[in-house]
Amino acid sequence: MIRVACWSGPRNISTAMMRAWENRPDTVVVDEPLYAYYLAQTGCPHPGRDEVIAAGQTDWREVLDALEEPLPVGCAVRYEKHMTHHLLPEIDIERLGGCRHVFLIRHPREVLLSYARKRQQVVAADLGLERQLQIFAWVRKRSGCIPPVIESAAVLRDPRRALSAMCGALQLPFDEHMLAWPAGPRASDGVWAKHWYDAVLSSTGFRPWQPREVALPGELLPVLEACLPAYQQLAEHAL
Repeated sequence: MIRVACWSGPRNISTAMMRAWENRPDTVVVDEPLYAYYLAQTGCPHPGRDEVIAAGQTDWREVLDALEEPLPVGCAVRYEKHMTHHLLPEIDIERLGGCRHVFLIRHPREVLLSYARKRQQVVAADLGLERQLQIFAWVRKRSGCIPPVIESAAVLRDPRRALSAMCGALQLPFDEHMLAWPAGPRASDGVWAKHWYDAVLSSTGFRPWQPREVALPGELLPVLEACLPAYQQLAEHAL
């Protein structure tokens, strides 16, 4: 079994990327397996918080045990969509040492323009970039290699090229099925899909990249400034 752990922050085309991987005939996907644990431990007031906790697993050890279970017959890859901030400090990161790790990034200004529509108050930790950089450093030190970093804008500009590069870096073959998928919900979607996945549910592929000319609200500028250093360090390694 090959485990791919994709680490990103919110509003980062991570669900569309999950769709792309789920459309491969050799792959099973897992949607934010540590989300319920994160909410139960932190008390963060996310949309649908109580429902997510009730539907999910709130013991991180049980979560990681499930990710190590055998795959269905005919499948070779388990693709794990992780939010970086869900990996709280007490979780034994070494349990994820056998994964092939990839880091999905997006400029924090673009993330904030989208994320602030879902949350009334936003702090830098919500975007998970500092935690993403920490996980990146851990993978780099452990493996002795620079793990792949994928810029979301590059995927939207040229999905075939970006996904081919992503697969190559993960030592997996590119599959044409990754470029398009049927619209609608999936059984693999978390119960939070109704709060966060409205655009993806109607999609059939990666939407073309378009620049956003909307100004960032003044109260979010400190959050942007706090997130930029970690983003810039990760962007230096983008494929």
